[in-house]
Amino acid sequence: MIRKNQGFLTKLYMLTDFAFIQLAFLLAWWVKFESSWFPDEKPLSLETYAIWSLVYGAIALTVGIMISLYSPKRKKRFADEFMKIFQTHFIGMFILLSFMFFVKQVDISRWYLAIYMTLNVVLIILYRFFLKKTLKHYREKGYNRQFVLIVGAGTLGKRFFRNLKQYPELGYEVIGFLDDYQQWSEQEAKRLKPILGSVGDLQKVLDEKMIDEVVLALPLDAHNKYPGIIAACEKAGVRTLIIPDFFDYLPARPMFDNFAGMPMINVRDVPLDLTANRLFKRAFDILFSLIAIIVTSPIMIGIYLGIRFTSRGPVIFKQERVGLNRRKFHMYKFRSMKPLPEGASDMGWTIANDPRRTKFGTFLRKTSLDELPQFFNVLLGHMSVVGPRPERPYYVEQFKEEIPKYMVKHHVRPGITGWAQSNGLRGDTSIEDRIKHDIFYIENWSILFDIKIIFRTIRNGFKNAY
Repeated sequence: MIRKNQGFLTKLYMLTDFAFIQLAFLLAWWVKFESSWFPDEKPLSLETYAIWSLVYGAIALTVGIMISLYSPKRKKRFADEFMKIFQTHFIGMFILLSFMFFVKQVDISRWYLAIYMTLNVVLIILYRFFLKKTLKHYREKGYNRQFVLIVGAGTLGKRFFRNLKQYPELGYEVIGFLDDYQQWSEQEAKRLKPILGSVGDLQKVLDEKMIDEVVLALPLDAHNKYPGIIAACEKAGVRTLIIPDFFDYLPARPMFDNFAGMPMINVRDVPLDLTANRLFKRAFDILFSLIAIIVTSPIMIGIYLGIRFTSRGPVIFKQERVGLNRRKFHMYKFRSMKPLPEGASDMGWTIANDPRRTKFGTFLRKTSLDELPQFFNVLLGHMSVVGPRPERPYYVEQFKEEIPKYMVKHHVRPGITGWAQSNGLRGDTSIEDRIKHDIFYIENWSILFDIKIIFRTIRNGFKNAY
């Protein structure tokens, strides 16, 4: 049943995408040739443009199928869908232009094509975003439910049940558990779904109840039962998902590789390992930092003069930090403290009401304006606009021995702000909590996530800064 419904939804998505592509064609035609917004230009016939729009619709759907744009979306993030829509129409337009060049159709308006492509991407992203929001709303209300059976009522199964309850918008409902040994206490029975029987009762439960997905949450010593469980699920036409008993060692979104013909889980594969993602993020960093430098240049000139007139010493403070792939670099800030005495080492933490600060420096640190020169670090490639905050080498050596997974943060460029900082984890806050947020960011990166963090940082300000 679930695969039949998913097949229908896939066809509906394809049909709707095709319809929006044709709507984009009509709007682009009107904007370019009917609206008087552009200089008069004698176009080819409307029929010619319509035929090419139909051709492009077929190309876009074919590309979308090839890059899995129409795969099941209930568990997917919209950021992933967002990127796939861009990829689909970028590749689709390249194929269309190649085809038009091959058949010598060179008279199509370039402005029309630019408007057409922009409208395609914008319209499809908007309708899919609102559709996803609408579906989430109705799923939270109890509509469009899918039913899950958890095989394994131990620690793993209960943890999955509790996690799933935190995401009602996904529209999943657990109908119960199967387990050979576990029994609920009275308190657990009130909080959890019932244990419907032993693992051997799986076939009977699948026959009697409407179940869409079976989640295997068994301990390592019960993995010999998997072949029989999976066979029963396949026979009933039910999807099977496996939670590995060692999942605490895996990233939030593990990737599967094929090595020497064997499937393997890549323990630390992250979105920014992909060249296309790295290039996209780097282009965003350069563009954003250039705009930021231009917009804030009057402020930076004012800060330069303020430091010059209020204290002795250099305007820019350079400090060694550890960045991408554990490489060291000098991070720039406006100086907010008195210069260190000759031969003194900079090993101390900044504290509240730090006596080393100048009066003007206190203002700079509270407003985080001392961070503005780091946009030049971004241009030089040392840093990113968004990423884990870099630390001094002395503390990196200390924390890597004390805090598990601390060094994972160096898989990406450090940032001016990050997921941890936008959640107020700055200054005298838990290093462990910061690392958890940094790893979540690294494993779940998307350009939309970067934009969200930037807006959140601007809205909340830099909390705990001193």
